[in-house]
Amino acid sequence: MSETTAPSGRTPVDFWFDPLCPWAWMTSRWVLEVEKARDIEIRWHIMSLAVLNEDKIDELPEEYRDMLATKAWKPVRVVTAAWQKHGADVLGPLYTALGTRFHNNDEGPTTEAIAAALKEAGLPADLIEYADQDDFEFDAQLRASHREGIEKVGQEVGTPVIAVPGPDGQEIAFFGPVVTPTPQGDDALRLWDGTLAVASVPGFYEIKRTRTKGPDFSNL
Repeated sequence: MSETTAPSGRTPVDFWFDPLCPWAWMTSRWVLEVEKARDIEIRWHIMSLAVLNEDKIDELPEEYRDMLATKAWKPVRVVTAAWQKHGADVLGPLYTALGTRFHNNDEGPTTEAIAAALKEAGLPADLIEYADQDDFEFDAQLRASHREGIEKVGQEVGTPVIAVPGPDGQEIAFFGPVVTPTPQGDDALRLWDGTLAVASVPGFYEIKRTRTKGPDFSNL
């Protein structure tokens, strides 16, 4: 269960992300927008699309399967290694550096983009060596963080997962919201308040409609 207050005195918002996911990226920029006007403190955690799908990899479309095999492991390994070696406080700045390059700048999750993000976040360059470490030193920690997030919402969802303390002390956790482009200003706050309202209703599970647009990073 999430604590009702962080050491700062603000309300903690726990956010699980995979740095490769464009939808998680836009949602993460939304909660940062909300943080400007609400008394919340975002705490970043790692989850992994590769871990989420490894038991059903043969059921996935070929393009998505190839993406998981060739692109998904590198950035999440580097982020996990940075967290384990330098603490949780590096996750937010590193995620911002990675996501800006991967998504806003359309560089993709290349080794060069990851290395540049490490430099931008003030982290040691040798962390890039974990990108291709198949026998990953921090695999157990990655999977534990992933499991902590996904167990709050179930296996039928992906990234991001958000958890907040509810008004009665019970944790409110949900997948999403999936938005494009990232809401700004009053729109961001209205979506935040509405999301918490519906997610806090016992027995509420899902609102959904077909996406008609792909990820739009134009306002980031």
